[in-house]
Formats: sequence, structure tokens, C-alpha cells
Amino acid sequence: MKIKKIEKLLIIVNSGMDKPYNQYASYATAFTAKKIHNISDVMVFYGPQGVEVAKRGNLAKLTFSDNVKELIAGQFEGLNPSELPDNLEQMARFVKDAVDVKVGSCATFHVIDGFATSVEDTSDIEDFIMPMKIPDAVEAELSADKILYF
Repeated sequence: MKIKKIEKLLIIVNSGMDKPYNQYASYATAFTAKKIHNISDVMVFYGPQGVEVAKRGNLAKLTFSDNVKELIAGQFEGLNPSELPDNLEQMARFVKDAVDVKVGSCATFHVIDGFATSVEDTSDIEDFIMPMKIPDAVEAELSADKILYF
């Protein structure tokens, strides 16, 4: 059986700060999809139950211990633990800027969750996260070759 080539991967994170392993796994998956499997279009998207992570400062609260850095680096050829970031905000910025992974979140739920006053309000959202209106979020879902859920 031949597996269809994936060109567009959408990683939906629909869990919050109470499930940090889902947060870590989403960025590890995004990095691996881009760097190891050469998937050209990768997006991490925070869904309705995950938007609290998009609030400024929350990703920085999820840190990497030295033991975890060693564990992760040991699984990638040529990766030194000292090259890994200290927290998930730094990791998210790295995968966005250096590896070209898109990061988005559902702007409607920013408002519902109370840290935005409108879908255009980005004052309390991490600057590297693109708030998406419902039609854009649905388009991302419908146009993806593969969707993973965390």
C-alpha cells in the first residue's frame, strides 16, 4: 500500500495548559514534519479548547528540563541538547521563523475566553500566533491533506 504524499499538514491542538504534553508533542511533530519528512505546508492551530495557550506568556510557562532536552536531542542525529530552547514559547518562535511552520488560533474563542475584545484584538495574544476567523479556520481544515489532533 502506497501512502499519499502529504503536502499540507494541519496540527490541531484542542487542549490547554492542563495538558502540557500535547503542547510539546504538537511542536515536535511540526518540526519533524518539516525537517525530516519535508512537508511543505505545516500549521499548528489552537482550536476552541486550546486557545488559552495563545494568550501572551502561557507558552513560556512550559519549560524543558535538561533531562528532557537530552531525551529529545538523542532522537535526532546531530542535535545537541544545548541547542534546544528553554521553554515552549522559544520553541514555537523557532519552528515559525527558522522552519517556516505557521501558528494560528481561533480568534472567536479568544473573545469567548475573555482575553480579546474582538476577533481583530491581538493585544494579549503571542505576536507570532495568527488569529484566524471562522471562515479561515474552516478553510485550513478543509484544504489539509492530513489533520492530526492533540
